[in-house]
Amino acid sequence: MTDDRSKPLTNDPQELLNSKHEADKHKSQFSSFVRSVSGEAPMEKGQVVEPQHRETDQQNNMKDVENRMLE
Repeated sequence: MTDDRSKPLTNDPQELLNSKHEADKHKSQFSSFVRSVSGEAPMEKGQVVEPQHRETDQQNNMKDVENRMLE
């Protein structure tokens, strides 16, 4: 794995675009790797996985109630 900090910082749009393409390629490779290791069906973009094992957060519940009262 390469260290991005070895490259000098730049404001050149072409270099920034190339860097973004490299990062996107790396993300794509990582996603493919995770899918192959997990063996699960690929998820759609933006899909949220609801954790079933977590208890509700009391502070968030209180904030939800407060927000509903303000509406």
